[in-house]
Amino acid sequence: MNILTIFSFPFMQRALIAGVLVSLCAALLGVSLVLKRYSMIGDGLSHVSFGALAIAVALGITPLWFSIPVVILAAFLLLRVADNPRWNSDAAIAAMSASSLAIGILVISRTTGMTTDVDNYMFGSVLAMGRTDVALSVVLCLAVLVLFLLFYHKIFAVTFDENFSRATGLKADRYNTLLAILTALTIVLGMRMMGAMLISSLVIFPALTAMRLFRSFRGVVICAAVASVACFCIGLTVSFAFSTPVGATVVAADLSLFLLSCLIGLMKK
Repeated sequence: MNILTIFSFPFMQRALIAGVLVSLCAALLGVSLVLKRYSMIGDGLSHVSFGALAIAVALGITPLWFSIPVVILAAFLLLRVADNPRWNSDAAIAAMSASSLAIGILVISRTTGMTTDVDNYMFGSVLAMGRTDVALSVVLCLAVLVLFLLFYHKIFAVTFDENFSRATGLKADRYNTLLAILTALTIVLGMRMMGAMLISSLVIFPALTAMRLFRSFRGVVICAAVASVACFCIGLTVSFAFSTPVGATVVAADLSLFLLSCLIGLMKK
């Protein structure tokens, strides 16, 4: 079966559109998160999102509409903790992550049980992407991309030297909050495709890969974006062809490219 045949199916077209946009957003934001040592926030938010989705399913509420504000609030709190020297940010993220998973599992066990919908959010599924999901993903992902490009220079400033940015009058807290909100949106949107357990890999791997190959911030951002989209497309195609889980296959593609970039980096030395 060739690629044109694979993407002739409507559900694969929907998955491709939403997946490419989410991958692009995750890669762009991931560069700043990794450089600021906030990469674990993405993992913590994915678990918070799972807990929120479990509660939404139990209450009969549309998961996306309920998860988005909850995860944005969690992102804001985690960012505050990370910036507070009196707190251990890693411990705080781990505590919130474990608590959210526990709450989600307890809610599921006492209400709906492990339904297909919950399973799709945990591990991802191309079949789970409906037209409404894709439309919402497109709108919100475009909003994330526009805001990132609009405030690119400000995000660059707070990423590399936050103290100097504050000294020059830049409201660093405002842009850190913007970064957290955009990350929260991307995490929630990507859960349908990648699953709560694997979505954070879209944030981390492309950035790490790009950092092995480029030194400038712009070069890393562009490389991460290209690598993320390419790995998603490869992972989606391989997943359909060999009937493997989408999320795990995309992560395998990201991991393979990361290992290749490490090898190239060693050869350059």
